[in-house]
Amino acid sequence: MQTVVLAAGVGTRMWPLTDARPKPMLPVAGKPLVAHTVDAAVEAGATELVLVVGYEADDVRSFFGDEYAGVSVEYAVQEEQLGTADAVRSALEVLEGGPFAVLNGDALYDVPSLSDLYEGGPAVGSFEVNDPTSYGVLETDESGNVTGVVEKPSDPPSNLINAGAYVFPEEAHEWLFDVEASERGELELTDVLSRACESYEVQPVAFDRWLDVGRPWELLEANEWKLEEIEERVDGEVSEDAELNGPVVVEEGAVVRSGVVIDGPALVQSGASVGPNAYVRGATVVGPNAKVGHAVEVKNSILMNGATVGHLSYVGDSVLGREVNFGAGTKVANLRHDGETVTLTVKERRVDTGRRKLGVIVGDGVKTGINSSLNAGVVLSPEATVMPGESVTRDR
Repeated sequence: MQTVVLAAGVGTRMWPLTDARPKPMLPVAGKPLVAHTVDAAVEAGATELVLVVGYEADDVRSFFGDEYAGVSVEYAVQEEQLGTADAVRSALEVLEGGPFAVLNGDALYDVPSLSDLYEGGPAVGSFEVNDPTSYGVLETDESGNVTGVVEKPSDPPSNLINAGAYVFPEEAHEWLFDVEASERGELELTDVLSRACESYEVQPVAFDRWLDVGRPWELLEANEWKLEEIEERVDGEVSEDAELNGPVVVEEGAVVRSGVVIDGPALVQSGASVGPNAYVRGATVVGPNAKVGHAVEVKNSILMNGATVGHLSYVGDSVLGREVNFGAGTKVANLRHDGETVTLTVKERRVDTGRRKLGVIVGDGVKTGINSSLNAGVVLSPEATVMPGESVTRDR
């Protein structure tokens, strides 16, 4: 199955993590988010990959090259972000004739369901949610076939949402040129789906597991999912008196020092160091060349390339960008005293994350002074600084 993977977006809802890299290349369990999408596609039966790139395209190209997991890779460039239909239309020049699949490069799909989608085209992936009002909701007829999509309806026709996975017939090559701009000024791929529904019986293929990774806390959810799948492996240097419990991976070139306890699932990547006397737990990734210092506790967090957490610090349910440096004694709060869920700023608006525990989202190059404290739900812009002893309760 020819498979188009959409990976051109800037990812403004993920800011500040996407300040200098595309959202699909954010790390999840040790590799880019979009790599998990592509892995699932290949395992499900993709025979050719077309990656649509745009923002920071070289990052995507350098990772995947011309072949990935034994499958050839082509690239199409979306010059302007004009919508999903425009993105797929840019891929037509490298697509051969015949049916093709389209996947969002910032979503995770379970492989068995994706295999069913590939075998059942024309089809659209669906996922059942309790509250579909924030999604594109699938309309179906009495036979269960899809008849259309309603975007963010106040009165949803069903609780089946569009999972951003499609198999289109060959005629869709022509339909893509008939799409007109929507009310929000974009060329929507759902218009092509509507055309398919007019000519074919389009099946809603239910995904057993699916995650749209559009906002920073969803990056933590993606990490939690994919770390469930790791198998214990120790290739790096681990002190004799360190304790590794559950599925823990220590890559070659990583160091786990004396007195460290790691309760998996956890991944310590090449060049990283942990300890001495540190505690790492939950779904945590200590990224390449990252450092967790003496008597530090890190829980359910992502430390990206080169991030350092100085001694006597605590980081919980947080994402730290590249080359972040937390001074000694930096403490992250990840729980509200009133028991309410944590809110976070997304595109200049405070949004309920639905998470009872969430710490901080920290852009690249941030530095905190010693004995500083960061409140739950704080977002720190790239290169921001925190003074020694400062308590940060608002974004900066």
